[in-house]
Amino acid sequence: MTVKRIPDPDENLKFANGGLDLSSVKWVPNAFDEYAVETALRLAEDVGSKKTKHAEIIVLSICPAKQRQHMTQFLAMGGDRGVIVDANDADYDTAAIAKMIAKVAQDEGVDMVITGKLSQDNEGNQVGQRVAALLGWPQACFAAEVDWDQGSNSLKVAREVDDGVETKQVPLPALVTVDLRVVLPTSVRNGINPADHKFTDGPRLASLRGITMAKRKKVKTVTPADLGVESAGGEKTTTINKPAARAAGQMVGSVEELVEKLATEAKVL
Repeated sequence: MTVKRIPDPDENLKFANGGLDLSSVKWVPNAFDEYAVETALRLAEDVGSKKTKHAEIIVLSICPAKQRQHMTQFLAMGGDRGVIVDANDADYDTAAIAKMIAKVAQDEGVDMVITGKLSQDNEGNQVGQRVAALLGWPQACFAAEVDWDQGSNSLKVAREVDDGVETKQVPLPALVTVDLRVVLPTSVRNGINPADHKFTDGPRLASLRGITMAKRKKVKTVTPADLGVESAGGEKTTTINKPAARAAGQMVGSVEELVEKLATEAKVL
């Protein structure tokens, strides 16, 4: 699972020197990565036996090694161990980030990578697809439902499209990006649990015991150079500017006046 820390989207943004001022920002986990970890936990979980898991869950994050609070949260949710790439992800473009993730996936020998469909801070929606291309794996993006057929070693993945639901079957190894509906109570099935089993709606909360255990779980730290990534890439953000203030609204005295203004001033009629 790939996870990321982001500036709290509920806080007001601060701008400075053509960019965001992150000096005093509160860092929180990316919500779509919470959905990804919850998906992995449901695929691995045997609801009939708390001691049985059908997969090892490795949590990967690219972040400064000393700023790993989000990693602890995901391990407390149920991840088995972690890998941290000790780097500021903001210094690397999506191509470099994808190379790091793909190399970790190869080194760890995983047969499934699950990511959030996007990161809430930039909404790029690129990394998952790039990783799949680098690995040469099939991809299923924006998953709303995931069904693991362990007999055929494949996944059935459903996603919402404009005119309904599209379902794809992909062989493992594969990469899946998840959307918010994947954490509905019956959206993830692993072929072991009863098909009608209902999980709690939404990502699970870390228990006190989980938080305590997370601090004991193994977390390996590597650098971009260890993964063969020497360049930050050629894509960069040049400036970030505060949106222009909106003009004050106008009060009209009648429907006729409203129609006239829409036609002559707004020119939308």
